[in-house]
Amino acid sequence: MAEALRHCGRLRGRRLALAAGLLGAAAALALYSALPEPARTEGEPVTVLLWWEPFGQAQRLPDCQRRYNISGCLLSASRSRLGEAQAVLFHHRDLALHGARGLPGGNPPRPPHQRWVWMNFESPSHSPGLRGLAGLFNWTMSYRRDSDVFVPYGHLYAPPAPRPFVLPRKTRLVAWVISNWNEEHARVRYYRQLREHLPIDVYGARGMALAEGGLLETVSAYKFYLAFENSQHTDYITEKLWKNAFSASAVPVVLGPRRANYERFIPPDSFIHVDDFASPQLLATYLKFLDKNKPSYRQYFAWRKKYDVHVTSFWDEHFCKVCEAVRAAGNQIKTVGDLASWFES
Repeated sequence: MAEALRHCGRLRGRRLALAAGLLGAAAALALYSALPEPARTEGEPVTVLLWWEPFGQAQRLPDCQRRYNISGCLLSASRSRLGEAQAVLFHHRDLALHGARGLPGGNPPRPPHQRWVWMNFESPSHSPGLRGLAGLFNWTMSYRRDSDVFVPYGHLYAPPAPRPFVLPRKTRLVAWVISNWNEEHARVRYYRQLREHLPIDVYGARGMALAEGGLLETVSAYKFYLAFENSQHTDYITEKLWKNAFSASAVPVVLGPRRANYERFIPPDSFIHVDDFASPQLLATYLKFLDKNKPSYRQYFAWRKKYDVHVTSFWDEHFCKVCEAVRAAGNQIKTVGDLASWFES
């Protein structure tokens, strides 16, 4: 107990040191805002072709001008437009399903100034068939910050006028929503150790049922949410943080990439990382401490004075962002060399 409380003191000290200048500085927005607001663009329309609609599910393609203020975009899933498309999107899971034989034919198969864009939002651990893709694509689009087209699962932004933040009434302690239960995953192993020291309400595959569309309402009653990723990779920070925790106003307890990786996108004191604690027992002790200390708990929402949360809309934003990127790139052409090595790094 004493060790855990000393750890609490260190965390509170870090909060006090950072609070003065972190959230109010202009540099903070540059650090934490993953995506800039799109600007109006002029010129000839850009045609973006979806070679496969993701997971074989028909998409109602968005109006990029109306949704995101990105003009001059023609999105299509009709392969008859292959010859006129400036960019062709290839969703990796469908590429793995169909194989290279499912790629466009022709001589050459890709016109010199057409961009083939590899699109993937699963982690390397859940992306089969990465080998053999070297030299096929011009661009990458993923959650990784070093992608050619970077589209994270969410980001923070400063609204034009600050909006008051009201913390929902909290009547429960820790929630976890999980659909893919795998005993081999680090998140399941950690959960089993953590639950020995404090109660955790589990929803989904091995727990209670969630009402249709009721995730945010349910989680908002909890003080903490286990934003545990199914695998740990660079920049792989999914809706578990952005939607399940942040949008529900629960403090995320994260298991994913390293703390420093999270801090590239969100304030250091907006989340609790399991790596900050030598054991699940010490983490449990800290959560119990915060449960009984309202001022210390509320410090995890200080960033709300300046920022709001944007949760990325699948797949509308992705398609429109490609169109925007094509226009911005002009005639610049590149080829992705060893795609597998880059994505797995």
